[in-house]
Amino acid sequence: MRFNKPISDIAAISFDLDDTLYDNRPVIIAAVNAMTAHLNTIPGWQAKGGSFWSQCRNETLKQNSALAEDVTKWRQVALEWGFTALGFDSATSKQHALQAYQAFADTRSNITVSDAVINLLAQLRSQYHIIAITNGNVEIDKFNLRDSFDLVLRAGIDGRAKPHPELYQLACQHFNLAPHQLLHVGDSLDTDVQGAHRAGCPSVWLRNQFAPYQYKGLANVEIDDIQMLKKMM
Repeated sequence: MRFNKPISDIAAISFDLDDTLYDNRPVIIAAVNAMTAHLNTIPGWQAKGGSFWSQCRNETLKQNSALAEDVTKWRQVALEWGFTALGFDSATSKQHALQAYQAFADTRSNITVSDAVINLLAQLRSQYHIIAITNGNVEIDKFNLRDSFDLVLRAGIDGRAKPHPELYQLACQHFNLAPHQLLHVGDSLDTDVQGAHRAGCPSVWLRNQFAPYQYKGLANVEIDDIQMLKKMM
């Protein structure tokens, strides 16, 4: 544990979800595989080759850069674009896109969070408001985090994606907090820590060595294990 800047007067703690409260890498791999398996049952998709899905994502983002703020909508729009490119009519493209996305979504939320993390959240919740702030498309009500939060905020549905400060601001407004009273915990310097700082909130960085980061600001506290929060708080 490393303390870079002091924190005090905390009334609420917000958490990123993916790779903060559980390992999201195998979850995403399984979800993408489920979607791909479904897509390959549809005539014409597999023949386009492995790069076709990347083309679908890239082309739709070029047409509408705002899709980057909502990964669920981006995936849905990209799927529909792909089926249209294959020559399906609008209604059929929408139907195929819906079915393919559902194959992804059903597996995407097939998560079991450890009892240790569930118990940690319950312990913290006895003293603080506990909030989820996520850029991802996981559906909390489908797995065992469903009863762990007082508020869940999702990019796209509720506001702009981190590092934009909007979701942090909404959390503060919901509980009538000053920004310094909301402590955010997450694994990404670029989204979690930077977003919290833009909103004027302190942050805890759960150090993630799997990705390079561009943001050079310091979290208030750095930890290697989510359970270290018990010692902090």
